[in-house]
Amino acid sequence: MNYIRITKENVDKEHICCAMSGKQSITKKEWLKERFSEGLVFLRSEERGKCFIEYIPAENAWVPICADGYLYINCLWVAGSLKGHGYSTDLLNECISDAKKQGKKGLCILCAEGRKREFLADPKFLAHKGFMLADVSDCGITLMYLPLVKGVEPPKFKDCAKHPKISNSEGFVIYYTDQCPFTYYWVPVVEKVAKEHNILLKTIHITTKQDAQNVPAPVTTYTLFKNGKFVTQSIQSDKKFLSLAEKSE
Repeated sequence: MNYIRITKENVDKEHICCAMSGKQSITKKEWLKERFSEGLVFLRSEERGKCFIEYIPAENAWVPICADGYLYINCLWVAGSLKGHGYSTDLLNECISDAKKQGKKGLCILCAEGRKREFLADPKFLAHKGFMLADVSDCGITLMYLPLVKGVEPPKFKDCAKHPKISNSEGFVIYYTDQCPFTYYWVPVVEKVAKEHNILLKTIHITTKQDAQNVPAPVTTYTLFKNGKFVTQSIQSDKKFLSLAEKSE
């Protein structure tokens, strides 16, 4: 498989794998354009499909972690007919090679305890590739790392991500960014259905790195709270949200 590196120069004409069509794609691409100068790398398969890796120096990552000197993997996704051919390993090896060239301490990435969760990496795959547990949030989301320097200090969550909660909060709260194109579509849909059903919902659109690095949760692309407690990092459809609201009444 050949791979294409997406850059500021070619992003407007290239497919970016995870994005839906239309405005969702444009929003994601605009977010990427602002990150390239911060060291973001987006590498995808030459064949059209969901097969890509996106990573950035951890100092510039939109997550509340302490990981200076590491590369943070925003997303490693291979799906559909492209699964089972070793492409995840190819993409990860490209990231490792880049990290070594840059003299980085290692790589880090979010996943979850015990099983694969939506929009998070597969912990079994990572462990097989040599990743180790660095830190665990109270909500079960974990930070894994692959050290490239002997004796290096592991990365860790900031306290706000280690203990996710919102003080004095009632109803539902969604934090989200434009990093994931699916939020562009689904957040307004959920806002609409919440209003129609008189469900208390507040949405907080994170638009800066500084704000993202201080969100009270380990995942910033999308996080849902209910009455100040973490519920999920899985992007909710209108049906899923209504079902969740009914269960929590």
